[in-house]
Amino acid sequence: MVDANQGNTTDRDAEAAAGETPLVLDAVAAAPAGKYLSELQDQRAIARDPQRPLEERLEAFEDVFDSEVGDTSLVRARNIEREFGLRQLYLKFEGGNPTGSQKDRIAFAQVADALRRGYDGLTVASCGNYGAAVALAASVAGLRCEVFVPATFHTRRTAEIEGLGACIERSPGDYETAVETSQNRAEKAELYDANPGGPNTPLQLQAYGEVASEIYDELRDAPAIVAVPVSNGTTLAGIFKGFVRLYRRGKISRVPRMLGASSFGKNPIVVSHQRGLETCVDLDPQKIRETPVNEPLINWHSYDGDIALHALRESHGYAASASDRKMLRHARLLLENEGLNALPASCAALAVLLERHAAKPLASDRYVVVLTGRR
Repeated sequence: MVDANQGNTTDRDAEAAAGETPLVLDAVAAAPAGKYLSELQDQRAIARDPQRPLEERLEAFEDVFDSEVGDTSLVRARNIEREFGLRQLYLKFEGGNPTGSQKDRIAFAQVADALRRGYDGLTVASCGNYGAAVALAASVAGLRCEVFVPATFHTRRTAEIEGLGACIERSPGDYETAVETSQNRAEKAELYDANPGGPNTPLQLQAYGEVASEIYDELRDAPAIVAVPVSNGTTLAGIFKGFVRLYRRGKISRVPRMLGASSFGKNPIVVSHQRGLETCVDLDPQKIRETPVNEPLINWHSYDGDIALHALRESHGYAASASDRKMLRHARLLLENEGLNALPASCAALAVLLERHAAKPLASDRYVVVLTGRR
């Protein structure tokens, strides 16, 4: 009986006789992959080792940063397109980041800056997502981390933050009070201040600008609209600046209109834009009420509100609000139709975009919604 593989064996023998090495693709591919993953674990150990030279730690940390943060998926929401009659709706799902949030981008960027500048610890105020992101980045770099969380907030990420080695301080009052407390702590204890609205704003904007570059990498041009949930406004402003850089370099044919979405009546950026104001005005703190759904969005003072408002104005964009009920409804819509488990607060952007389309159908074009993963 002739072996079914005899011909292939003969070919291999002929290659060996000729001094040629046969290609074994699976083995060739598997070896480097295992090697690179092992190297990444080694880099983590180097980054957090205080006995190592700073240059080595920084290089190792940035290897981890480049390997694990960003490059999140951009998926087309075909089922939602069919249901709502909207063509080419894309979802930029930031749930692929280590803590499931776009906050990882600025957290790792700032921890790299803190390590470079010789700090041994960081402090930040957070309602949950940002605290988890900074805690993770700090643990990779071997830096201590203090997270100030408003006492009345309902975040479920406290155990995760503490599990990453960070210290949680429950701050009396609202989010803005927690930021002030964290800033004072940074000054007194000589800790790196990772809060919004400070001297690190350009670094944060640059980190969020990578979202624009990743969208361009997939679409090869800018979409008509990019819808972003807003709180302090840093994410929206950073993505806008990223697109402006791409336009100036001749990479894209247009700068997309920016859409900002937040909790109903509880965000200064949305309120100020709807009033046609040039600068972002504070809201009445007594009228701000947080819920388990809207916590990531609400504030009476947006620390990067002015630059976010500028982005909305320059891009001829717009801003609107969504209720808790609408955010939850659109989170279910995403899970049932597209299989994405998105944080309900981030679904404000999807709700506002679809409502805009229902009121006045959007032109046949490409649209992107930025979403945070739910943990």
